[in-house]
Amino acid sequence: MTIPTFILTADGLVPAPFAVDSLAEAIAHEPQGVYTVTRTFRGDYALLLDAHLDRLEESARLVDIPLVLDRARLRAALREMLHNAGYPDAKFRITVPREQPDLLYLSLEPYQPVPDDVQTHGAHVITVPLARQNPVAKTTDWMTIRKPAYSSLPSGVYEGILVDPEGRILEGLSSNFYGVLDGVLRTAGEDILAGIVRRAVLQIAADVVPVELTALHVDDIGQLSEAFMTSSGRGVVPITMINGQPVASGHIGPVTGEIRRQYNVWTETHIEPI
Repeated sequence: MTIPTFILTADGLVPAPFAVDSLAEAIAHEPQGVYTVTRTFRGDYALLLDAHLDRLEESARLVDIPLVLDRARLRAALREMLHNAGYPDAKFRITVPREQPDLLYLSLEPYQPVPDDVQTHGAHVITVPLARQNPVAKTTDWMTIRKPAYSSLPSGVYEGILVDPEGRILEGLSSNFYGVLDGVLRTAGEDILAGIVRRAVLQIAADVVPVELTALHVDDIGQLSEAFMTSSGRGVVPITMINGQPVASGHIGPVTGEIRRQYNVWTETHIEPI
């Protein structure tokens, strides 16, 4: 079944000139530019949507795209698409073309939650020798660059974690990465795309454990007591295995569990109508 794909023009929503089954498939048809992606809650509620739009505008500025968002009109278009689609919840992407930034590509698909097994037992991830060329700007070329890495993930591996030539652990292919080492929660503070959810998680985490914005090294993996990742679509996801080796005992640790619990409560109090 095809998903809703539209272009928001000065005259309103018009169907995009392609039909696809998923957001991933739509990438090949959408123009180059900048984008943001997130999910809905309760059908037409979102979390920190203005923060996503702020970052979209900042990404455009960083790559010299003259973007002026009409946020009220954009929100109205998203509501219309969501209501017509009728999904219980959706994952949606907003893409701003480099050549025609006044035409916004909007696409959405049914939201797929984190699998129960991953939520209960933690995710298996592997390190990938890859890094963003321009990590502070969320550009569409990254979706194309990372596709081969995603396609080559072995069966049962939930995410790839980017490692630069110096061995620094940066972020996930579509997430931010965190590890607890010697009682301190560490996550890269530079050379990454600082996710929207990451901002809230770092504030929450500061009341649970000491936090340092310093990248871990691949040599630290064996000494980690806990690890997790975050993204707008998935929230806080425990990591219990890296490169085939258990993280500590191989079970979800207390720091991760508490941060996830507090984040879920925080989410419920901060979602707002689109």
